[in-house]
Amino acid sequence: MASARVLVKRRKSIRNIRKITRTMELIATARFKKAMDRASEAAAYTRKINEIVADLAAADLKFSHPLLQQPPEEQNVAILVLTSNRGLCGGYNGGILRPALRRVRQFESEGKNVSLEVSGKRGLSFMKFEGIPIDRSYTQFEDKPAFDEVNELASRYVADFIAGRIQRLDVAYQEFLGSSKQAPTVQTLLPIGDLAGSGGADETSNGAAIDYEFLPSAEEILEELVPAAFKARFFKTFLDAAVGEQIARMVAMKSATENADEMIRDISMEYNRARQTQITSELAEIIGGAAALE
Repeated sequence: MASARVLVKRRKSIRNIRKITRTMELIATARFKKAMDRASEAAAYTRKINEIVADLAAADLKFSHPLLQQPPEEQNVAILVLTSNRGLCGGYNGGILRPALRRVRQFESEGKNVSLEVSGKRGLSFMKFEGIPIDRSYTQFEDKPAFDEVNELASRYVADFIAGRIQRLDVAYQEFLGSSKQAPTVQTLLPIGDLAGSGGADETSNGAAIDYEFLPSAEEILEELVPAAFKARFFKTFLDAAVGEQIARMVAMKSATENADEMIRDISMEYNRARQTQITSELAEIIGGAAALE
């Protein structure tokens, strides 16, 4: 059994660690609430754009946009992986990197040219350890990704896709499905595909399509609407990633705090037993010494 002095030092160090984990839990909780509000607002905006496109499809309009068209071949593909800059967030990064790595291996086995871009120091370290080359890296996105910064990436992807430099864009991130449910996923954002399928088009009771009037023209409106729909969905992946990171860190720090409490209780019990043993030994020595003097 360890000495009482050693146990006191160990308990003190664990209490100091508990203070840190508890503080980090509170910070993550505050950041999570703010990030969740932004993600919820972005989800509503994205859903509304999808509903508009769905209404246009219900109006039986004939329109086409390069972002909606499937390229004849998928030779050049881009993969963006969203991870965190910091650790202490449980299995958050591992849950994202595993499916991302599988997707990279899949494309390579199919003979495709893969352009890998990674956001977050944890993802960069992982890819370096695996020996996978990275074309672009980003470390500026934290718990509050700015739309202007994300929009620069989105505009470049749109330009590359329209120009034919890439034929597909996949994003690996943790999708925010609710405060108690998040799921690592790899989603294909380009080509966009049929946005009308994700929004409920309003129809009249007899099933007639809605009649629209466009000003200045349907083509000009859709030329702005389709890229905006992609950019909104792309920005939402960053917001979801920020929420997922804070939830993971909040849960990890809460678990660490609870483990520290348990260790403190165990050490306190061990300290009490050691102290009782020491007191009993001292009493026995005193009694023995007194008996020897008689």
